Amino acid sequence: MNGVTSMTDDLIEELNWRGLIAQSSHPEGLAEHLRQASRTLYCGFDPTADSLHIGSLVPLLTLRRFQLYGHRPILLLGGATGLIGDPSFKDDERSLNSEAVVAGWVESLRRQVLPFLNFEGNNAAIISNNLDWTADMNVVSFLRDIGKHFSVNAMIQRDSVRNRLERAEQGISYTEFSYMLLQGMDYLELARGYDCTLQIGGQDQWGNIISGVDLVRRHLSREVYALTLPLVTKADGSKFGKTASGTVWLDAEKTSPYTFYQFWLNSADGDVDSYLKMFTFLDQGQIAKLAEHTRQQPEQRLAQKQLAEQVTAMVHGDDAVASAQRISECLFGGDVRGLQQEDLAQLQLDGLETTAVASGEGLLTAMAQAGVAKSTGEARKLVQGGGVRLDGQVVEDATRTVDFADGLFGKYHVLRRGKKVYHLLVKAD
Repeated sequence: MNGVTSMTDDLIEELNWRGLIAQSSHPEGLAEHLRQASRTLYCGFDPTADSLHIGSLVPLLTLRRFQLYGHRPILLLGGATGLIGDPSFKDDERSLNSEAVVAGWVESLRRQVLPFLNFEGNNAAIISNNLDWTADMNVVSFLRDIGKHFSVNAMIQRDSVRNRLERAEQGISYTEFSYMLLQGMDYLELARGYDCTLQIGGQDQWGNIISGVDLVRRHLSREVYALTLPLVTKADGSKFGKTASGTVWLDAEKTSPYTFYQFWLNSADGDVDSYLKMFTFLDQGQIAKLAEHTRQQPEQRLAQKQLAEQVTAMVHGDDAVASAQRISECLFGGDVRGLQQEDLAQLQLDGLETTAVASGEGLLTAMAQAGVAKSTGEARKLVQGGGVRLDGQVVEDATRTVDFADGLFGKYHVLRRGKKVYHLLVKAD
């Protein structure tokens, strides 16, 4: 893991300072429980897509923090619960995905989470799948062994259920209503099999986790604990993890490392301190210095740069950080010939508008085809006014043709109109 530095002596103190505790069952007991010995904890991740998004980093990195303090993390993939769907804070019933689709997503997530935890040593991490203990379980056994311990009266008081029941036109199906039982069974199975004594999860999972705590207590007469993490918010009230183009994913094929880096780099001054605490392993002293620098010289955005470098390196590696920085410098500095071929591929993935152009095509015609200008006449005026650059150089000749022999890697030209409009011209096959 990149960016891991010194920690405080007490894990709960560390989590509190980082703003990572929303709720916990028996806080004093949990703190003492963690001090006494190495413990096993788990967090579940349901496969709702073939990639996790940046909101998933909070529990992922929290599992890593526990591991650094000597505890054993279990990362539970919801091969079974992903077939059902968690109703928590969802206005409508989820669409059910096929077993093959969910199984494929589980494998994608399994590969994606491997770099975040250490799978060697005394407290080696474990990846598990709750389909392993549900696939062959019969309905009668489930109702007798699990359902018997859940009160419907208590279940309908849970926010995740009550909110849906209040929507007369929607309601909640028995399928989603049963999600709480399945998650509770997960805790019971992991307590039996691995002596797991703590479940962590998002703040919206409190009701489900507490149900699991109660189920373990009833079956095993054993004290276990719950701890939830706050849902990340932005100071301006807008939704965290969204850009104009949509969700910020951990998969480089869905969100390029450049866009990922830019997301963190564009963090507001009011958010960057809390993001550094939640999403990096920088220590209190380092973050305090960055916060002070933001107060004194906010225009330098040093805290945002550190945040972007730390998180991008953790998720995509040091080479991705270098690439993101190179793309930023080349685009905003105007020297696009410093871009590498993989950088241009990233920009295409990010949605940089691209037009295939035949070699020898007139530049004015290409501009009109690309929509950079409404017509060749407007394109000519833009060139004559010095408002067009090709590969960073001002175009002075309105009769110029597009020749890819002098382009980038023999197949690209970066066209810029004014200061902000970029377009990629690609050699037509």
